[in-house]
Amino acid sequence: MRSTLRLLANVKQARYLEPFAPTGLTGLQTHPSPRPTLIFLYTSTLQKLKSFPESSVYRQSTEALTNHRLQIVESTKPPGFDAWLERARKAVAAEPERFASLRRSDGTYAAHQRDDQTDDPRGEEWDGEQIEPTTEGPHRTAAQEAQWAKSIDEATKTEKDSWDFQTEQMKWENEPALLADQVEEIEKQIGAGLIEEVIQVAERENKLVDEMYNSKVWEELAEKPSPGQWSYFERT
Repeated sequence: MRSTLRLLANVKQARYLEPFAPTGLTGLQTHPSPRPTLIFLYTSTLQKLKSFPESSVYRQSTEALTNHRLQIVESTKPPGFDAWLERARKAVAAEPERFASLRRSDGTYAAHQRDDQTDDPRGEEWDGEQIEPTTEGPHRTAAQEAQWAKSIDEATKTEKDSWDFQTEQMKWENEPALLADQVEEIEKQIGAGLIEEVIQVAERENKLVDEMYNSKVWEELAEKPSPGQWSYFERT
């Protein structure tokens, strides 16, 4: 049903979904890079969960669900992904210290969506139409965008001592975009609505982990519950 809404909202349906196009759900627009976004969120959540005791029921259940969804997303690779990854690794290998802040736990490097769209992942199929930025939908917040910009600047800045040899900033290539069919397949396997909705859930879970850790949910209650307080009603 959700996929049908997206198709109805996006008349110019092609091999790739149009970034920031309506999804058919009010206030929710097509995410420009759902795969790397989900991998980042799921990896971050799993890393935070390691601070919980292994006996924590919350950790066990959240880890199981997050690992399951991460496997689905990671196993779906867009066309040209392996070639892109090889190019990225070569670029990083040349100057690893400049890209240290962009390194992900899986050994790959997160791409950055440039404001001018010069690294558009759809390549030749991009028709040159200007896409206006938006704050609607599960896109990065202003603080997150600032952090991304800082990381990119640190990775691509030119040192004064090397200006005689480097006249241009290094350009970071985006991860290729998923095909529309691949996005739909991920949505079917996860079974939680559109991929944009899945991202919203992942963002909130990532924040919830911090709250649960601060509350020490694995500890015993300071005030013991009354006898039978947590018992379900039984049919007599």
